[in-house]
Amino acid sequence: LNTWVSRTDQELRNLYYKRLLPIEKNYSFHQFHSPSYEDADFDNKPMVLVMGQYSTGKTTFIRYLIEEDFPGSRVGPEPTTDCFTALMYGQGEGIIPGNALTMDPKKPFRNLDIFGNAFLNRFQCVQLSNKVLESVSIIDTPGILTAAKRKLSRGYDFPAVLRWFAERVDRIILLFDAHKLEFSDELTRAFGALCGFDDKLRVVLNKADKVDSQQLMRVYGSLMWSLGKVFRTPEILRVYIGSFWSEPRQMCDHYQLIELEEEDLLAEIRNLPRNATIRKLNDLVKRARLAHVHIISYLKQEMPTIFCKENKKHNLIYQLPVIFTKIQQQHRVPAGDFPDCTKMQEKLLGQDFSKFKTLKPNLMASLDKLLTNDIANLVPLLQQQDQRKKSLPSVLDVEFLGTFRPEHRRDPFKELPRDDQHSEADLNDWAVEKFKPKYDEIFYNLSPSEGKLSGTKVKEWMMSTLLPSSVLAQIWRLSDVDGDGKLDNEEFALAVHLIEGKLEGHWLPRELPSHLVPPSKRSGRNEQ
Repeated sequence: LNTWVSRTDQELRNLYYKRLLPIEKNYSFHQFHSPSYEDADFDNKPMVLVMGQYSTGKTTFIRYLIEEDFPGSRVGPEPTTDCFTALMYGQGEGIIPGNALTMDPKKPFRNLDIFGNAFLNRFQCVQLSNKVLESVSIIDTPGILTAAKRKLSRGYDFPAVLRWFAERVDRIILLFDAHKLEFSDELTRAFGALCGFDDKLRVVLNKADKVDSQQLMRVYGSLMWSLGKVFRTPEILRVYIGSFWSEPRQMCDHYQLIELEEEDLLAEIRNLPRNATIRKLNDLVKRARLAHVHIISYLKQEMPTIFCKENKKHNLIYQLPVIFTKIQQQHRVPAGDFPDCTKMQEKLLGQDFSKFKTLKPNLMASLDKLLTNDIANLVPLLQQQDQRKKSLPSVLDVEFLGTFRPEHRRDPFKELPRDDQHSEADLNDWAVEKFKPKYDEIFYNLSPSEGKLSGTKVKEWMMSTLLPSSVLAQIWRLSDVDGDGKLDNEEFALAVHLIEGKLEGHWLPRELPSHLVPPSKRSGRNEQ
């Protein structure tokens, strides 16, 4: 699998450096649009950008995904996240500040230095040895200010930073709170920064278990109406209704809907590593199709050789919408391949048109070959890569089945260390044994058949705890030690013990430690 991934990524890298980068340099692409790609942009893991107004549950959502707390994270009703935090995989836990981060050629953040120290002082990378982060990186963002705080300045161009990340990430998760649906000026500007990346955007209406069905219907309708006004497109954005945190959810009429929506969103995030190369290819084609070359060439041709250069320059900038129409008709360029006219006019004001280049046949032939032949030849490689990925379980499938809540008490699920303070008898004792009489009473009240409870009966009882289905699925996986799809009295006792520990605030082990394995299952487990 890694061979196929590296091969397709390498082919993409070669195509960019050989075909597209010379054209971007020749026609000053990077001065008008986005910086050039570097090796880290091709080697980087898929990234998820999590954004929303303050106190919508962004940091809690990230904790829910990675099943772990991370340095610098705080949760509260007030604005707690005041910086951009990139969560990435690393062998040891640590924080890399923004200025040092932009110097690291292995990280895809080198071009962020254009936003200055005011931003870099509010940017950091947190490295964790976390299974989820082995396959995907997550960007936590500052809470978007409400109308009451719109006059406050961040000291850097917040929408521009969002757009920089939006261009490079694989998915954008935008969270709203079902209790406070407010569209502030800064939120509207943030939406403007996301224009053109609608395909990456997923909206989450969070904390939906805190409102009744009638309120939820009204909030959902208001959210869809507001999003339609901001994005001004006939297509409807996908809005997920959920409650993404580790606490038991409140029982409500739409409880099952929340469970189904959660499964859909997590399944989409799990598929990001599979679709990462396709996303990179898609972004590369977007850059190649942009009508920038034709615009620069046309402006160069219209400029006088000696006199009245400045007047002609301002006339051309003023007539840019008409020029777009001429280029569209002359070269048959679709309207969707042109940049934003107003922003292009602003950037042209500071440019020297005499330094622009006219169309070069060899470069245009290279661009045509990229779009017609080279990209087409990559498609079979992508299809073979996709088939191989489907034959392997996603590395994230198991990692999203648990949740996290920080706790300072001793973890009852953690295996005892083998030292002089713990005898062999302590290590061999079953930690659930002293609670088993209480658990057996529940077990036999559920009417087992031939000494075992079916998955249907166990699920029905588990759902009464109001823990998220993803957590219960992890508990079932840990408890069904022999994998027969049923639970005997020991396995059921283990399941109840895990549920009680989870309700007390402990997070679940990824694999069952030896002191929790039922005695009757230990011999068979050791043989395996």
